[in-house]
Amino acid sequence: MVSLESVNAVTGCGLEGDRYCLDEPGDGSLGNLTLIEQAAYAYLASIELALPTNALRRNLLTSGIELNRLLGEEFIVGEVRCLGTELAEPCNYIEGRTLPGVLKAMVGRGGLRCQIIEGGVISVGDTVR
Repeated sequence: MVSLESVNAVTGCGLEGDRYCLDEPGDGSLGNLTLIEQAAYAYLASIELALPTNALRRNLLTSGIELNRLLGEEFIVGEVRCLGTELAEPCNYIEGRTLPGVLKAMVGRGGLRCQIIEGGVISVGDTVR
């Protein structure tokens, strides 16, 4: 995982340079961008499961917005129009890479998977609207 100041989001594909960026849109294009709230990391820290902000392996870190409310909704991040397609619930793989207890603690806080409907650039500091 690499932190970037900006990234190009490609319609139906994902983030340019991401190993999961699809060569061709298809069923997998419904979740080619993942977001997580800074509040999820704050919660983990509050229960003594502090992790670095890339540990949960989501593409974008947000603050000031409840991502679960965007499930089934269209929204914009920077220049990119997205559709919230499913909650990004934690999995055993993440707990295996982090700390015991993370899986249970992250249920309902794991972020949001999105489809990129219209691509463009996303930069640090962009708003979710």
